[in-house]
Amino acid sequence: MSLTRSGTVADAETPPTGSRRAVTVVVGVVFLDLLGFGVVIPILPFYVRSFGVSDVFIGLLAASYSLAQFLAAPTLGRVSDRYGRRPVIMASVAAAAVAWAVFGLAAEVGNLAGTAAAVVTLFASRLLAGAAGGNIAAAQAYVADVTPDERRAGALGLVGAAFALGFVFGPAIGGLAASDAVVAAADGALPGFVPTTRFSLPSFTAAGLSLLAFVAAALVLEEPDGVAGGRRTADGRPAGRTSLVGQFRAALADGTLRPLVLAFFLASVAFAGIQVMFIPFAADFYGYGATEAALFLTYIGVLGTVNQGVLVGRLERRFGAAPLAVAGGVSLATALALLPFTPQVGGLLPSPGGPAWLDGPLLALLADGALLSFGNGALTVSLTTLVSRGASRETQGAAFGVTQGAGSLGRTVGPPLAAAAYVAAYWSPFVAGAAVLLPALWLLRR
Repeated sequence: MSLTRSGTVADAETPPTGSRRAVTVVVGVVFLDLLGFGVVIPILPFYVRSFGVSDVFIGLLAASYSLAQFLAAPTLGRVSDRYGRRPVIMASVAAAAVAWAVFGLAAEVGNLAGTAAAVVTLFASRLLAGAAGGNIAAAQAYVADVTPDERRAGALGLVGAAFALGFVFGPAIGGLAASDAVVAAADGALPGFVPTTRFSLPSFTAAGLSLLAFVAAALVLEEPDGVAGGRRTADGRPAGRTSLVGQFRAALADGTLRPLVLAFFLASVAFAGIQVMFIPFAADFYGYGATEAALFLTYIGVLGTVNQGVLVGRLERRFGAAPLAVAGGVSLATALALLPFTPQVGGLLPSPGGPAWLDGPLLALLADGALLSFGNGALTVSLTTLVSRGASRETQGAAFGVTQGAGSLGRTVGPPLAAAAYVAAYWSPFVAGAAVLLPALWLLRR
C-alpha cells in the first residue's frame, strides 16, 4: 500500500463544504476527551506512590498506555478509512469513560484483594484508555478530510490546541478534585458506596468528561463526505486491509514518510522524560503536591493553546513546515536539557521582589516551561502537517495512524527508561531526552 500522493484526479477533489463547522465539532469532541485525560495527570505519580511501589512503576504505567495506543492508532486510522471517522471516535471515547472509572476504583480493589490486584487494575485500565487514545488518528484524518490543503496546518493546529486546552483545564480540574476541601465536600454529598478520595474523584471526573464527549459525538458529529461506506483507492477499488506491520513497512519504504515516522518516534522518546518524570521532579525539588503541579501544567497548557492554536499556523505559512519543525526541535531540546537544573539556575538570579513564593527557581522553571511549550507545539504540528501533505486523501487515516503509532511506540520505550534513569540520577532522563532529539533534527533537514 502506498501512502504518498499519487498525483491522480482523486487527489484534486474539492474538499467537503461546511469545513469550518465540521472542524469545530471534532475539535470540541477531542477537547472533551483530552480534558478527561488531563484530569488524571497530576495524581498519577502520587497514586502509584500510594501503593508503596517503586517509582519505576510510574514509567511502566505510562508505557502501558502508550503501548496500547501504539497498537490501536494505526488500526483505528485504517478502520476509519474504511468504515468512517464518526463510529471510531464514538466507540473510543465510550471505552475511555469505562477505563477512567475503573482507574478510580484501583484503591478499592487493593483494599479487597491486596496491592498486587490494585496495580493490575491500574495497568488494565491504562491499557484500555491507551487503546481508546488511538482515536487521534481518526480525528486528525477527519480534519484533513474537510480542510483545504492551504488551511490544513492551521486546522491541524486547532486539534493540537484541543490537546493543549485539555492540559489547561484538565490538570486544573484534577488538582481541584484532589484538594482536601473538594474531597471532604464530596464525601458528605455522595452515597457511601462511592469512593471519595483524592485519587478516585479526579478519575471519576475524567470518566464523566469522556462520557460527555461520547454524547456530543453522537448528537452533533457528522461523517465527512466520501468516508462513510468504505474508503476507496485512487483507481476506484475498495481500500484493502493492511496489517500493522504492513503499514509500517509501507511508511518506512516511502522516502517522504520515512523521516517523519522516525522523527515522531525519536521526539516521543525524548519528550517521555518530561511527560513521566516532571511531577516527581517537581515534588522532590520544588515541594509540589498534586494541586501545585496541576497549576504549573495549566500554565504550560495556556501557552500551548496560544502556540498551537495561533502562533504555529502563522509561522508555518511564513517559513514552511520543515524549517519550523527544526526550530521546534531545537527549542524543545534546549528546554529539556535545562529543566533539571532550573533550581540551581534560579538560585543565581536576582530576587524579583513581590510575593515570597515568586522566587528565582520558580522564574527559571516558568521560563523553561515557555520554551518547552513552544518547541513541543512547533515540532508536533509541523510534523503532522508534513505527514498530511505526504499522503493522499484516500490514505490520510492510515498515514496518521502510522505516525501516531510511531509516537506511541516512542512513549512506550521512553517512560520506563526515563523512570529508571530518574531513580539513578534525577537529571538524566531530561538530558538524555535532549540528546535523543539530535538525530530527529538531522532527519528533518531540508
